[in-house]
Amino acid sequence: MRRIKLTVAYDGTNYCGWQVQPNGMTVQEALNDALSDLFGCQVNTIGASRTDAGVHALGNVAVFDTDARMPADKVAFALNTRLPEDIRIQKSEEVPPEFHPRFTSTVKTYEYCILNRTFCDPTRRLYAAFWYGRLDVEAMREAAGYLVGTHDFKSFATENPDVTDTVRTIYETRVWKENDMIHFRITGNGFLYNMVRIIAGTLLEVGKGSYSPDAVREILKARDRTKAGPTARPQGLTLLEIRYPEWEEENRRK
Repeated sequence: MRRIKLTVAYDGTNYCGWQVQPNGMTVQEALNDALSDLFGCQVNTIGASRTDAGVHALGNVAVFDTDARMPADKVAFALNTRLPEDIRIQKSEEVPPEFHPRFTSTVKTYEYCILNRTFCDPTRRLYAAFWYGRLDVEAMREAAGYLVGTHDFKSFATENPDVTDTVRTIYETRVWKENDMIHFRITGNGFLYNMVRIIAGTLLEVGKGSYSPDAVREILKARDRTKAGPTARPQGLTLLEIRYPEWEEENRRK
């Protein structure tokens, strides 16, 4: 039995998130269906990140096991002829059977976009949040900087009874504006449920002047979800990349 790793890009607009569920079509279900059709038997994937409905990805990761003899790098080509046009495999490769996309140490990067102009642009409504008033980008950048490091992010997460450890490490944050689009990019070793969207919603409030930038430090200390800003809409969020530095380095040495 071989394990194949897939790098998956998708527009999340038409899906009820990543994970298979009874309420509607998901990205994982579409992927499982395409794989099952390709190999002529039921194939189930394991995903690295369970993105919500409306959230997009350029580099989510999934694995599946197969005894088929198809070369691993050809799987991407075969799958892409069977997938809907809003899902595309960017890379397929064989990995050791013990590789697990969720339980191997990761570095994840997300980006959140805010369209900042007088009137909304309907062609970008599915890929960015919208705010018509002035936003202080420098204040948002300062606020985001306080997130870097190892902190308890309980204030920036939706309650999840299955999660007891809310400490995460953020390696880098960036906030910049290009024309009428504000970009917020964050890289860390893991993220809690809705964490990036709650941070984005908080930064939006900082940009409006509702919070001062250093209020982020007090919100972190409070460990209280009610102290942070609202959860920003999912359409502005894209999972850019998932890396496995320790695993990659170990495999380079072999």
